[in-house]
Amino acid sequence: MMRARRSAIALAAFVLLAGASDAARDPDNPTCPAEPDWGPATAMTLTPAERGGKRVLLAEGVIDPFLPDRLHDAIAGDEDIEEVWFRSRGGDAEAGNAAGRVVRSFPGVLTRIPSGWTCFSACNFVFMGGRGRIVDPGGHFMVHMFTFTGQRRVIEESVEKGAEDTTELIGEIEQLSALLASEDNDFLIRMGVSRDLLTEVMYRQLATGGKGGNGERYCLSRDEARKYNVMNVSAD
Repeated sequence: MMRARRSAIALAAFVLLAGASDAARDPDNPTCPAEPDWGPATAMTLTPAERGGKRVLLAEGVIDPFLPDRLHDAIAGDEDIEEVWFRSRGGDAEAGNAAGRVVRSFPGVLTRIPSGWTCFSACNFVFMGGRGRIVDPGGHFMVHMFTFTGQRRVIEESVEKGAEDTTELIGEIEQLSALLASEDNDFLIRMGVSRDLLTEVMYRQLATGGKGGNGERYCLSRDEARKYNVMNVSAD
């Protein structure tokens, strides 16, 4: 009798936990949280702080065109900084690549996505600038195809209006996408990240409408983060 009661309690607890987990997931992007903690919707702030006995730089907010210079000054101005911690919804793609190269110019500085934080879109490239990269359990390296899909609404509106230059518009967007793809590919090679991350995950989002869902976001599992060498320092 007691054993049956314990089994029933355990089953009920499992159902509740499963329901909570499902509720916390984005139904269109099931690998990602429904409400990502990717920081404020304002220009990225860079705040030195002490965490776990380390001097870290908290990088929180939107990546703007002036971030690379600010990031350089913040790291260069505090020689005790060991890590840069990221949470961001992304922003300026070119600035993201440039900021990633800034981080790489300080070889002793690691990058980290702490538990519960999300690094999305252009933030991916700043994070990958770290020579040593850590994604804590519960941290989210969230990617999407942020070139063509970002212009999808523009194309749809053009078609709806019957614009004669819709084909030309699509061609221009595809050319820009191809250019950025080339830049991203070169960046990954320089940062020691597998180029398969682009073809198997990031650009797959565009081709399929979402790997593992109907949306345009995808959060790497820990195994995938290791597979693509996004994470090369274990936090386990």
